[in-house]
Amino acid sequence: MYVIAVLAALGAVVSVLTPRVPVAPAAEAAGAVSLAITAAHPLLGRQDSAPLWMMAEVLALMTLVLLAARRAPGRRVVSAVGLPGAAIASVLMRALWPGEPSLMVTGCAGWSLLAVAAAALGLYMRSLDSARRRAVAGAEREQRLALARDLHDYVAHDVNGMLVQAQAARTVPGPLPPAVADALRRIEEAGVRALASMDRTLEMLHDRPGAGRDRHLPGVEGLEGLVDGFSPPVLLTVDPGLDLSRETSATVYRVVTEALTNVRRHAGQATRVQVEVTAQGRSVRVRIADDGGGGRSEADGRGGRSDGARRGGFGLAGLTERAGVLGGSLSAGPTRDGWHVTALLPAKAPHEDAA
Repeated sequence: MYVIAVLAALGAVVSVLTPRVPVAPAAEAAGAVSLAITAAHPLLGRQDSAPLWMMAEVLALMTLVLLAARRAPGRRVVSAVGLPGAAIASVLMRALWPGEPSLMVTGCAGWSLLAVAAAALGLYMRSLDSARRRAVAGAEREQRLALARDLHDYVAHDVNGMLVQAQAARTVPGPLPPAVADALRRIEEAGVRALASMDRTLEMLHDRPGAGRDRHLPGVEGLEGLVDGFSPPVLLTVDPGLDLSRETSATVYRVVTEALTNVRRHAGQATRVQVEVTAQGRSVRVRIADDGGGGRSEADGRGGRSDGARRGGFGLAGLTERAGVLGGSLSAGPTRDGWHVTALLPAKAPHEDAA
C-alpha cells in the first residue's frame, strides 16, 4: 500500500516537470493520497514500515512542496504547499505507530522542518523569478520609451518644418486667396495640435507620480476645437450637462479624432460630417457619420480598421478594444449614403462606479 503513495508522489513530480501540467493540482493530489494512506495505517495492523519507500516518498513530496511554493498561483499556494507539507510531517507516524504519543509528536514536528525548508527555498526562488520578470519588463519599457522619444523627436522636427512653411506662406507679400489663407491657417492649427498631442502622449508614458492622472487629457470639451475648420464641414451636437469620467471623455475624443481622420483619408468626396454625442441612461453614445458614399470595404481602412490599425497603431481596432475594456462597444460600417462610426460607452469608468 505504501508503494501507492510513493508512485503517486513520484508521478506528480514527473507530471509537473512538463510545461503543460499545473503544479497545484498535482501537489494537492499527491499530498492527499499520502495523508490518506498515513491515516489508514493504524487500520492495517503492524506492518513493515519500509524505510526506503518512505524516504523516496518524502523526497518526492519535498520536491512538490518546493515546486508549488515557486510556481503555484497565489490563491492556490497555501493548499498546494500545505497538503504535501502535512504529508511529510505525518509520514513518520507509520514507523512509530503504535508508540509513545510524545515521541510521535516530537518526531512529526522534526520532520515538518523538512517541509518548511523546502517551502522556504521555493518561496525564495519565487521571489527571484518575480524580480527577474520585473527587470525584463522594466528593460522592455525603457526600450519602448526610448523609441517613443526618438519618434517624437523625428516627427516633431518634420511637423515643425511644416508649420514654418505654412507660417512663411501666410506672410508672402500681397493678398492671398481666401481659400488658400484658410487652408494655411488650418494646417498651422493642426500642426500645433499634433505637437501638443505628442507631448501629452510622451508625458503619459513616464511613471512619474500623477503624470498620467493630473495632466489634462483632451475630452468632450475639446471637440469644438477639433472640428473647427475641418473640411468637409462638421455639424457637432453634444448634449449639455454630460457627466463623464476622464477615461470616457478622453475615449470619446479619440473616437471622433480617428473617425474624422478616416473621413479625410478615404472619403474625399464627402460634403458633410455629423458628430453626435448624446446621453443614453448611464451611457454616452458617440456617432460620426459622413455622406462620402457607402459600401467601402475593409481594404480601404474603413471597415472597422484604419491604416494605422493595420500597421499596429491605434486605429478603430485599438479603440474597439479600449471601448470593451471600459465596458462599452464600438462599431463601424456603411450607411445609405456614407459611413458611420458608433460607440456606446459607460458614462463612468467601472472603478468609479464601484467607488
